[in-house]
Amino acid sequence: MMIRSKKKTPFASSVSERREMILYGNTFQVLWRLSIPTLMMAAVSALIPLSDGLFLNNSAGHVVAGAVGYSQPVIQMVNALSLGLGTAAMAILGQLNGQGDMKGIRHFSTQMMVFSTFLGILLAPVMILAAYILSSRMDAQLSSLVFTYLSLYAMVIPFLFLAAIYNSFKNAIGQPEATFYRMIILLILKIIFNALFLSVLKWGITGAVMASLASYIIIAIWMYYDLFLKESELKLSLSGYRFDKAAIIKLVRLGIPTMISSFMMNLGFFLINQEVVAFGPVALNAQTIASNINSMEFTLPSSIGTTITTMVSVNVAAGMDKHAKKIFFQGCMLSLILCFLMIAIFIPLSPTLVRLFLNNPSMTTTVKSEIFSIAVPAMNIYTFSIIGFSIFMAVQGAFVGLANTRAPLIAGVLRIWILRYIFILFTKETLGIFSIFWGNLFSNFLAAIIFFIWLMRVDWSHQGLWKSAGSNLKRT
Repeated sequence: MMIRSKKKTPFASSVSERREMILYGNTFQVLWRLSIPTLMMAAVSALIPLSDGLFLNNSAGHVVAGAVGYSQPVIQMVNALSLGLGTAAMAILGQLNGQGDMKGIRHFSTQMMVFSTFLGILLAPVMILAAYILSSRMDAQLSSLVFTYLSLYAMVIPFLFLAAIYNSFKNAIGQPEATFYRMIILLILKIIFNALFLSVLKWGITGAVMASLASYIIIAIWMYYDLFLKESELKLSLSGYRFDKAAIIKLVRLGIPTMISSFMMNLGFFLINQEVVAFGPVALNAQTIASNINSMEFTLPSSIGTTITTMVSVNVAAGMDKHAKKIFFQGCMLSLILCFLMIAIFIPLSPTLVRLFLNNPSMTTTVKSEIFSIAVPAMNIYTFSIIGFSIFMAVQGAFVGLANTRAPLIAGVLRIWILRYIFILFTKETLGIFSIFWGNLFSNFLAAIIFFIWLMRVDWSHQGLWKSAGSNLKRT
């Protein structure tokens, strides 16, 4: 007999109560309720690069801001490993949660947390090497800025790895509000330290890194307290910790496709940035401004994919594959509602928002005019592309919930490398800098259509999940 969960606010529910709610609650209501903290986190997450961009443009100048924007895909290429581990962790922990295996969740979470932190430390020197290689082949105006930013940012990499696993742990057990609290604290800290290092001390690009480092150090202390010291149903412990080779192999094996996908996707973004750099620092800065503003529009609708992953993995692991598919379709509907809301808000506001980045007294009227003439139409094109992107991310979320991480790998490569990058190469002579923005819209829509059709053809059953995972996790 089907037991329906009591109407409790997810923020106050235990892990077992949330599992019952995910399995037997009203689908759309549960999707919305569990998505609220994720949506709020996405909004706060988008405000971080937005506030960073405002401080950089108005305190350090458009060239420094452009150098930081250029460096982001490089950072994300190194950070691809943490994203892959996080995706794999969410799939594994979601399955264990679906089975009600609390002991297994605690064991795997501790293993993942320790492994990801040490891996982040080992990868920090890779960032310094990347900084040296890239800066030696760049225009002199950007070279020293890019080297300084990337080499110093190596200190932040271990904290990004720690945060990725923390987010996956909380999302997989149905507590996405915890990641929201973390992002709220991070946003507040970034604003405080940006104001200190950029506006007060005038440290320029060094100040931008120091603001991130100081913020993440404080956040790491908070995450350690939340996971290992605070009393809870799933409190972790390092007492008696021993390296579990089998657990880490499962984690890495499941995460490799996502790691490669994220790396290849950001390599594609890097190559696209190379095309933008050819148009000069002004164009690079305009593109960065448009991206910073549009990050809010992209993260809100697409964040529904995270909730889809959690709910699909729990339902399929419990043998409720039809319910899992229903969750996916209703998740797409929710994403589209958010898309049209974003379009209605941001299109009329685009000129005003761009002007917020052009208040540096040292910036000439001519430079401001050139940046404005590129950034506003770029932002509007980006805005309409969120429709395709949100459906694409919902599909990605369903694939991950089904423990099929190969599909996102193929999807990422196809969307960025084939559909977008080739589009840009073929149209840049005609469209100029705007080939970058139209390529975004074209690739997002076409990739969404292709992979939606693919998802409809895969096995959503319990057996299909375990076959996709290639895992021999203990089943109860």
